[in-house]
Amino acid sequence: MNNDNSATVIRAYRHGRRGLEAIVEKAADSAGISRAAMIRLLDSPAPSLLEKLFAAARQQRERHFGNRVFLYGFLYISTHCRNRCSFCFYRKTNTRAFRYRKTRAEITDSSRQLARSGVHLIDLTAGEDPCFFTDDENGFDPVIDTVRSIRADTDLPVMASVGVVPDAVLDRLAAAGADWYACYQETHNRQLFDQLRVGQSFEARCRSKVAAKARGMLVEEGLLCGVGETSRDLVNSFNAMARLGADQVRVMTFVPQAGTPMTDYPPASSLRECIAIALMRIAFPGLLIPASLDVDGLAGLRLRLEAGANVVTSLVPPGQGLAGVAQSALDIEDGRRSVKGIAPILRTCGLQPATADQYQNWIAERKRIACFHDRRLAKAC
Repeated sequence: MNNDNSATVIRAYRHGRRGLEAIVEKAADSAGISRAAMIRLLDSPAPSLLEKLFAAARQQRERHFGNRVFLYGFLYISTHCRNRCSFCFYRKTNTRAFRYRKTRAEITDSSRQLARSGVHLIDLTAGEDPCFFTDDENGFDPVIDTVRSIRADTDLPVMASVGVVPDAVLDRLAAAGADWYACYQETHNRQLFDQLRVGQSFEARCRSKVAAKARGMLVEEGLLCGVGETSRDLVNSFNAMARLGADQVRVMTFVPQAGTPMTDYPPASSLRECIAIALMRIAFPGLLIPASLDVDGLAGLRLRLEAGANVVTSLVPPGQGLAGVAQSALDIEDGRRSVKGIAPILRTCGLQPATADQYQNWIAERKRIACFHDRRLAKAC
């Protein structure tokens, strides 16, 4: 991201909207956009300006990824959680939440179904289930065995999204074949973090991602919008993502959940999420940026893709009794959150699924770059 004191930003403030349009148009050709311009775009989303912003984001996506998108299958294997996140339907004390723990056979069946459908990755997700998060050194054995089993059964990469785990568990996840570790900060405003992730450590959550990268894993960082954050907060989070060296960055609109402290929180428009996606695409042109089906389902997919996303996440097989996250049942049992279900929308956007080899090659190249960066950093220290 460019510095706030650049001559381009000064001209933008001096000439108002026309100057901001010039910044956005320039972003289509040269990646990067100033912090000040980002804040103004988030605060004042004029339709004609957003059209230019989304077009610039799509141009950057095409430059780095062509018309190919990656597809992620989603397996929520346990809805039990020890935490009391104020925004989450599956918080420990929510009596309205449906709880389950999927068996190894159920997970195997679902992962094979997803693999046959054409997804490129299995996103293995769970709350911080008290059955795993125990003092027993073997507590995480079921998760480790599940990762190993999915790799053997499907030959697909696995993303482990199971909370803040001990470093020793990260070692075991990497050894079992997990390529990715996902652990969302939600916000880098510490006061807001404390309100959202009640009783949890901001630092521990940050450290877990650094530790995963040190073990050669790719890392996904994620944000919530519509939870009281300012535009400056979002841009600060973009900077934190850059410092982390995140490999996949995402933002999702908060959906109020029954039985939680935020159940009556005013619902937010998904437009702010899409602006954030476009800004991230311009700031991080070569990274993976998801369009999640968890917020608006298929109805919101096209806008997120037109904002520059290049991954479709939260594809869930029907008939498996699996839940989503923000919208636990949206478009699942009718089979719409599937590779087949999203195909018409991809075609409308001029996009098509990548091949499995293309995704594997991206992972290999990204790991090579990360390893090179880590060696240079070690020498500098």
